[in-house]
Amino acid sequence: MIILVTGGSGSGKSEFAENCCMKLPAVEKRYIATMQAFDEESRARIRKHRRARSGKGFATIEQGTHLEEVSLPKECTALLECMSNLVANEMFAPEGRGEDCKDAILQGIRHLAAEAKHLVIVSNNIFDDGIEYDPGTKLYMRILGEINQEVAVLADQVYEVVCGIPILMKKERDRV
Repeated sequence: MIILVTGGSGSGKSEFAENCCMKLPAVEKRYIATMQAFDEESRARIRKHRRARSGKGFATIEQGTHLEEVSLPKECTALLECMSNLVANEMFAPEGRGEDCKDAILQGIRHLAAEAKHLVIVSNNIFDDGIEYDPGTKLYMRILGEINQEVAVLADQVYEVVCGIPILMKKERDRV
């Protein structure tokens, strides 16, 4: 089963995604962390997420790029946090794939879904502010948007979290 959870910054999407993982039956849980620590702000955000999932039984896998390299236990529940960081890493980090990262990321998602019993994916909604961005940012937004759309097609359930309230957008199976 694949669950996609999206929402704006600070919307409560991470907490909701973690709670989804806690409700899904699994012998083991994996947290696939994509954020790379470049500055104190990102390190503080990483510490906040680690505290939030402390005691929930997740084993953390730090994987900023190349999802296809992740190995998961077959019956696990995996949480991928988050797609927007992964796309940025794949596009802009030296070890990433650059502007041609979309297919590799989607292949990595399919790989994780084939390995785990349940895969919960968190992504950001960065598309509603109406601001005009530079060409590089526009390309990033286009790629993230296309990946979000394709993951939503693959997903059994899609939620948007707004002000801490999860809104069910797609439901193919009633398991959560």
